[in-house]
Amino acid sequence: MSWIKFTAATYSEMTEDHRNNLPDEMTILITGTAGFIGSALTVRLLEQGYHVVGIDNHNDYYDQKLKADRVSRFLEHPHYTHYRADLSNRNDLDDCFLKHQPHKVVNLAAQAGVRYSIDNPQAYIESNIVGFANILECCRQYKVKHLVYASSSSVYGANTSMPFSVHHNVDHPLSLYAATKKSNELMAHAYSHLYNIPTTGLRFFTVYGPWGRPDMAMFKFTKAILEGKPIQIFNHGNHRRDFTYIDDIVEGITRVLLRPAEPSETWNGNRPDAASSPAPWRIYNIGSNSPVNLIDYIHALEKLLGRKAIKNLVDLQPGDVTDTYADVDDLIREFDYKPSTSIENGMEKFVRWYLDYYGKH
Repeated sequence: MSWIKFTAATYSEMTEDHRNNLPDEMTILITGTAGFIGSALTVRLLEQGYHVVGIDNHNDYYDQKLKADRVSRFLEHPHYTHYRADLSNRNDLDDCFLKHQPHKVVNLAAQAGVRYSIDNPQAYIESNIVGFANILECCRQYKVKHLVYASSSSVYGANTSMPFSVHHNVDHPLSLYAATKKSNELMAHAYSHLYNIPTTGLRFFTVYGPWGRPDMAMFKFTKAILEGKPIQIFNHGNHRRDFTYIDDIVEGITRVLLRPAEPSETWNGNRPDAASSPAPWRIYNIGSNSPVNLIDYIHALEKLLGRKAIKNLVDLQPGDVTDTYADVDDLIREFDYKPSTSIENGMEKFVRWYLDYYGKH
């Protein structure tokens, strides 16, 4: 992923042939562009010549400076427009959609974090339910051609059948965060069915990499190890996670975005498939399809940092699942794509970025 800061000069350096052959449907609205995935996707789409309209509320769930620095990479790009707004404010969304008439929408804004949802449930209702309902309604009113939205591996909840398949039942979430993501999938289905809006939900599996979230394990562990502080290892290290590198996530989103969901001609109400529908609605996993034992991952991080972690083994936390493992067969079959960045390569890139970013700040 390119980490350059875009400016008007960057655009002027494009060849005339490139500028004259930009995509026909150029305007894409992305929510959460100050976030980890949203900012990375924005960089990619601007590189490809799209106009991007970004929305983010810059909340204080974690370091606002990190969010501002992410946005600073593309804020001056001539094809980027930034709105500091909350999805729960329908009037602000209406104004944005009316002015820019986006062809497609990628909804990545959400109140993130499984454990935070246990103590702060209302934040998830406002952002993940009310905010998503407003996005759906704007997509209906302004005739958006495709809505792609972030779901999560957390929706698999109490399911222990591995690997997690989009064709599995996911009716037993273990956190309110997971419940809101499952709700988003159901709400999108209703809009796809009633208003023929193509919607695609992407269940992300433990995304990591440069410019990542400080509340995620790789970020927290790196910080603690470098500062000589103990790290909490939940479930005594008996976790497996399907870590997925940020560039692989972005590649998956861009491929899915270009092909709006279509109704399934083979869907059968007597044997309903959980991942498709007679409406233009689809669900896909995006994960590495290669789960890593948490202890092994910590050892690899110690090696990259050249320091030993002070390990504090604790019990499984409320809302956590023990393992995640993505079945990505549908993604491979329909988009000829499977995340391919190894955990070793991805961790090395993250550590390099972390030392560079925090070494200069």
